[in-house]
Amino acid sequence: MAAGLAAGLVSACATYEQSMLPGSAASLAQDRIMMVRKSPPTFGYDRLLDNCRNHPDLGVFVNREGVPDFLAETRSHGRQYLILYYLSRREAFACRTESGRGRGVEFSGPYPVTPREFKVLDDFRKRNSG
Repeated sequence: MAAGLAAGLVSACATYEQSMLPGSAASLAQDRIMMVRKSPPTFGYDRLLDNCRNHPDLGVFVNREGVPDFLAETRSHGRQYLILYYLSRREAFACRTESGRGRGVEFSGPYPVTPREFKVLDDFRKRNSG
């Protein structure tokens, strides 16, 4: 009985976190650029992992390309849009979820990171490292 209740709570939390309801992780990430760092883990890293779980194509991409330095996330017209920034390579990739309820992701890029984008993101990373 307790195991069933715990499983129900975990799945309810996962549903809430993706719900876009105020206070959910998905709503907090909306229209944000987040630093992605594994240790200590950042909100951006947690969002990247969550998105990889929900969209296996994204997980394959991150396994191939590596963990990005920054992640931007937004939603529009029922689709989720992500930009993954790789500062050391000065490139970014854009991806969006497929329309409808599918878990697939469409990718484009790499695109060059502009000098201004690089400066802003690199300065932020330097101020928040360590």
